[in-house]
Amino acid sequence: MPSSHYDVIILGAGASGLFCAFTAAQRGRRVLVLERANKVGKKILMSGGGRCNFTNQVVEPGNFISANPHFCKSALKRYTQWDFIALVERHGIDYEERKHTQLFCTDSARDIVDMLLDECAAAGAEVRTHCDVRQITSLNPEASPAARYQLAVQGQQAFQLSCESLVVATGALSVPTLGGSGFGYDIARQFGLPLTERRAGLVPFTFSDALKPLCERLSGLAVEVRASCNGQSFLENMLFTHRGMSGPVMLQISNYWHPGDELVIDLLPDRDAADWLTQAKRDQGRSRLRTVLSPVLAKGLVNELQQLWWPERDDTPLAEWSDRQLAAIGQQLNAWHLKPSGTEGYRTAEVTLGGVDTAAISSRTMEATSQPGLYFIGEVLDVTGHLGGFNFQWAWSSGHCAGLAV
Repeated sequence: MPSSHYDVIILGAGASGLFCAFTAAQRGRRVLVLERANKVGKKILMSGGGRCNFTNQVVEPGNFISANPHFCKSALKRYTQWDFIALVERHGIDYEERKHTQLFCTDSARDIVDMLLDECAAAGAEVRTHCDVRQITSLNPEASPAARYQLAVQGQQAFQLSCESLVVATGALSVPTLGGSGFGYDIARQFGLPLTERRAGLVPFTFSDALKPLCERLSGLAVEVRASCNGQSFLENMLFTHRGMSGPVMLQISNYWHPGDELVIDLLPDRDAADWLTQAKRDQGRSRLRTVLSPVLAKGLVNELQQLWWPERDDTPLAEWSDRQLAAIGQQLNAWHLKPSGTEGYRTAEVTLGGVDTAAISSRTMEATSQPGLYFIGEVLDVTGHLGGFNFQWAWSSGHCAGLAV
């Protein structure tokens, strides 16, 4: 393939990259999307159990984590969840609302990928897979203002490209089997842009102490709890796994956990367990503690907690417990202190926390303030959404803003 010039080259055919592509092409820009993998939108296709939680009906800046919590506001305001919902409806895609106002495809995440590709095709944006960018060179803009960047690309054969605007939509380190990599960070470093600390987010916890065999025995059991850490709290299902604990509530709180921190789990979030147990003593004095707990907690979990917290009193009627002893058990039920040994890491993390420092990026256009024509969108930036469709909304919103500017 001979050398070619495009107005805009976008690296990465994921959610933000494809959205940016058709937004820019609709403005008459000549756009090329380069994807290293064999197909586009891999992360979209696997998201939401194959149904893609594509946005949320309630999107607020507080749903996002960043060193600069104000950075996301402009993009989210310029392209809202309602704008994306209108696009979905225009394409006739059936969707449904689930817990916490999350929106999912009724049929398949493939509907969202097809919608993005249809928009790209209609606008004239070109998408190529199996393209590995080997080198990026900044050209002298005085010699040719329309050609700021030159790319050496390896596809079926080696070729060179040039462009006026280069958009980095490469994603981040999470789920490397779906194409996650640090390539976007390498580009940021090449052009002197700062990075914030990066770590796995929306990720299950692992345990190496006595809790590991407990989790193994309870693997597959889900229970609604409130999980808290570092001043943040979420109410959702917790899932025991062979290696530790997962489920929506643990994924959410993992964004606020750091190695060495404790988690506090409220197993009975809708009641004061100490008061409830002392009342049960008066009402059901002949009952065992496990008998009282079993209607509100899974029997398997109650048996494990009994071995942990009251193994020598398993057959003692409540009437023979002191109020202080029952209150102590109640306090543990409302505040089970756990110290994970770690997380599953990027292998299963849904997102990467941290990234390209937003202090170096325009919140209106996503352009690097010190490097004209270089843009960063989506997960590569230091903006991470909560679980619930927020990371996709950030992809749409940031891609839209860059697409209007490139």
